[in-house]
Amino acid sequence: MKIFIVAALLASIKLTLAGWSNCRCTYGEDCWPTSSEFAQLESQISQPLIYPHPTGAVCYPINDPSGNCSGLDVTSTDGRWRSSQPGTMEAPNWETYMFKNGTISACYANTTLGVPCTQGSVPVIGVDARSPADIQAAVGFAVKHNLRLVVKNTGHDYLGRSTARGAFVVWTHNMKNITYNATFVPQSAPPDETYNALTVTAGVQWYEAYDAIQAQGRMMVGGVSVGGSVGASGGWVLGGGHSALSPTYGLGVDNTVEMNVVLSTGEYLTVNAYQHPDLFWAMRGGGGGTYGILTSVTYRTYPSLPIQAALFIANSTSAPAMQDLFAEILRLHPALSDAGWAGYGGTLNNQLFLVYIKPNGTEAQANQTFSPILSYAQNLSSQGLSTEWYPMSYNSWYSLYTQFFSGNGQVGGNTMLGSRLLERDALENHSKELADILFPGGLTWNFVAGGEVSKIDPDSAGLNPAWRKAILHVTFGISWDFGANAKEIQQQIEILKAEEKALHDLTPQSGAYFNEASLFEENWQYTFFGTHYPKLKAIKDKYDPYRLFVVAEGVGSEEWDGDLNCRK
Repeated sequence: MKIFIVAALLASIKLTLAGWSNCRCTYGEDCWPTSSEFAQLESQISQPLIYPHPTGAVCYPINDPSGNCSGLDVTSTDGRWRSSQPGTMEAPNWETYMFKNGTISACYANTTLGVPCTQGSVPVIGVDARSPADIQAAVGFAVKHNLRLVVKNTGHDYLGRSTARGAFVVWTHNMKNITYNATFVPQSAPPDETYNALTVTAGVQWYEAYDAIQAQGRMMVGGVSVGGSVGASGGWVLGGGHSALSPTYGLGVDNTVEMNVVLSTGEYLTVNAYQHPDLFWAMRGGGGGTYGILTSVTYRTYPSLPIQAALFIANSTSAPAMQDLFAEILRLHPALSDAGWAGYGGTLNNQLFLVYIKPNGTEAQANQTFSPILSYAQNLSSQGLSTEWYPMSYNSWYSLYTQFFSGNGQVGGNTMLGSRLLERDALENHSKELADILFPGGLTWNFVAGGEVSKIDPDSAGLNPAWRKAILHVTFGISWDFGANAKEIQQQIEILKAEEKALHDLTPQSGAYFNEASLFEENWQYTFFGTHYPKLKAIKDKYDPYRLFVVAEGVGSEEWDGDLNCRK
């Protein structure tokens, strides 16, 4: 009943954008709702309103009466803990705000820095949503008062899309329902179109989804991070959703059967191939926080299979030898892809590691496929290179996942990422140039494309078409100490931008993954969305007439200023 009441309320608001200011209302302005207006909102929702604080606020008695942050050093690096706090982001730099004059508003847990604890970019008030009706009430309130709105699920976001200074937040973390259905039929689909499926609501995280599907003796394509704190029904799938299982089964968007979403008009829609197919198309890869608030996703699942894994580690006292090996591994990646392998790798401090997997693979296949890499590495032993090689067999994806990725994820550092999707030609014919660009700093490569990902029609979803030609997705990043000033941060950003430009110039027709990228890409519309951008923009305009949902470098954000508060 509450859903219909809220929908009726929104219908009565009408489209009054022409009479509004060109700017969103933020905290501290005269337009900000009164306490009685917020109290009226609170009466319409299932939970009390929330008042998010930056992570470090507990260390300051003026912000938290306990003034005790003795345990924060342990919990602040735990991805699951960070995601459970409405004002905490996985990367704390997005909790801060930098003014144009270089002054930084922040709240550092290290009180010895002598910096006052301020709100930074953390929203000041919001709704702890537990149902679509809660979200509808929040959206109606934001539209009525023209508020700057943000949506936060886990805060596992490298572009700062889950937070904004002076904003009103819809926090979906506590929507934790999981439903398994071996004969799921999408709404309006023929009755014989069935899927063995798992439906997860907005707050479910991948470690929870994996536990649930393992209990059914099955597996699914999902996100991989230490601790599994990434949301299973949020930005991960809305941006594309990659996995080590993607080369075998496709990306997250390729395994999405149905979605439920609340629009800025207050409508609560079920979207799939039969209902609102244009919106279903856009939300599968067209970017999170852009079209509405996702409340649930239904994914297809697969029979559990044994997994063959291979762990390769190389150490060297010679950086040139390690870079030489790195270039050769890049060159050989297309052959690994053709042989059905996927996984992850990285370099840091003259160490290189690979963790690769193949469903239904064998140890003999691992030894055969990787023998060129092992032989090449052996030939570099005279230059101070040493290697370790461990083929490993697992009875399921779940058993591998729990060994390598369970536990507490080490997050909580100031981080910005850049990324690039690399195609076969770049790897086979420009591996040395790529190594020259990528190797000097630490990087991660995600062997999550190729295979089945490349066989799917590039126009089947709003996803960046560059994914369908890519084999490898590489990420690289910068970091800085807490308390760093604007000049020090900008110096790091310039390093990131230079690496980004070099990769762009070497692979100008490719792109980057919207969920793991930076805010400094040239022509970001093409880099993140490719030739799909005009269609995505038209769908955005159709389903979000209030232009309520705006995120950094998301579809339609070019119409707004740098803070995404005022229309240009």
